[in-house]
Amino acid sequence: MKSNGVGKLRNVVITRDNIGRYADRLNNGYPVDVAELIEAKPIEEALLIFGALDPEFAVVTFSYLVFRIQKELLAHLPSQRVAQVLTALPPDDRTKLLEELPGPLVNQLLKYLSPAERALSLKLLNYPEDSVGRLMTPDYIAVKMDWTVRQVLDYIRIYGRDSETINVIYAVDDVGHLIDDFRIRQFLIASPDTRVEELADHKFLQLHVDDDEEVAIGIFRKYERSAIPVVDGEGILLGIVTLDDILAVAVQEDTEDIQKIGGVEALDEPYMLTPLLSLFRKRAGWLVVLFLGELLTASAMAFFEEEIAKAVVLALFVPLILSSGGNAGSQAASLIIRALALGEVTLADWWRIMRREIASGLLLGAVLGSIGFFRVSLWSAFSSLYGPHWLMVGVTLFISLIGVVLWGTVTGSMLPLILRRAGFDPALSSAPFLATLVDVTGLIIYFSVAMVVLQGSLL
Repeated sequence: MKSNGVGKLRNVVITRDNIGRYADRLNNGYPVDVAELIEAKPIEEALLIFGALDPEFAVVTFSYLVFRIQKELLAHLPSQRVAQVLTALPPDDRTKLLEELPGPLVNQLLKYLSPAERALSLKLLNYPEDSVGRLMTPDYIAVKMDWTVRQVLDYIRIYGRDSETINVIYAVDDVGHLIDDFRIRQFLIASPDTRVEELADHKFLQLHVDDDEEVAIGIFRKYERSAIPVVDGEGILLGIVTLDDILAVAVQEDTEDIQKIGGVEALDEPYMLTPLLSLFRKRAGWLVVLFLGELLTASAMAFFEEEIAKAVVLALFVPLILSSGGNAGSQAASLIIRALALGEVTLADWWRIMRREIASGLLLGAVLGSIGFFRVSLWSAFSSLYGPHWLMVGVTLFISLIGVVLWGTVTGSMLPLILRRAGFDPALSSAPFLATLVDVTGLIIYFSVAMVVLQGSLL
């Protein structure tokens, strides 16, 4: 299947008069390319494009669209087309769509489904939000242990088309308990008369239907599977979760974390498709909070106004102190947030993490402090910028940088753990938020050290 120039239609105004001219090109393109074209067009043109797609191709294309466009299409499409799309959507994709819609609209859309499909959708929606139950699909191939390989292959030929994947085949008992899983190649290379139980090793992975999505992501990462079965509390096979769904969730989770680390509320859509007002709301809230936090920095400066008046030279190093503490804290926070996401560390590792960050903070602070002291010494050899007490100023800077960097690394590493323990997203300890926190405390450390070291000289 070739893209056949679908991208070139971005600059073409689609009308009722010319849509027939482009129908073949659209239906011979990649669904993801057609979806991008629809997202780039006004709703009037988007409806014409979607209406020109063959039914099966339209369903696949619909699954690639961002939620806002899906919602707009459903609101404008004829009832027959809506029923066609909803019925043909895979159960897991349909659940993703319905869970984002308001209740009244969900009830309205469920009426377009057959009784069986409606019951299945309600069952999946009944599972906890962000749980494996919302991700799974009941479309899989299950066989019995007493079947022969020939029976299994015949069964796949009949029902394999309706399965989400045939790479993995599952064996269940008469009640539906999961017994084992098999790669399709095991059946392809085995003798037709071999029984399924002869190929079994009874080693398989499984997810519980109430497991969190992050648990599933971790298992897929660790074991590199294309699909993992989902069972209930009694071990009955309910469905499977496939790699493509997990990858989509992982990308979404990582994107949200990166945006939060940057001090932005997670965007619901790609950047270029996010309306300007929505983008403003997502960014303004955090900016206001961070701005109010930085006002505390001004208050801290005002508290040490007398010391600054006596030793104006101290003000020269304020930006250096603030940036060093904030950067060190952001480094530590980023490392711990990612380690938590990958399962490399847990809350139980907090003391080991703290010990490592204390050591790192002391070493990093000593390096930066030495550079700062060298800078003061070098400048003092050729100028009187730092006055006759330049040595004590250099010592103040050296000790302050060690303290500020140490505090930044410890705070940056512990804050994500504290947030996780409190049930919040660790990414909320974003770089701007952490920098604001470290700025205020860094100033206090800096001027407190100065009051001790410079007492009797500049102060």
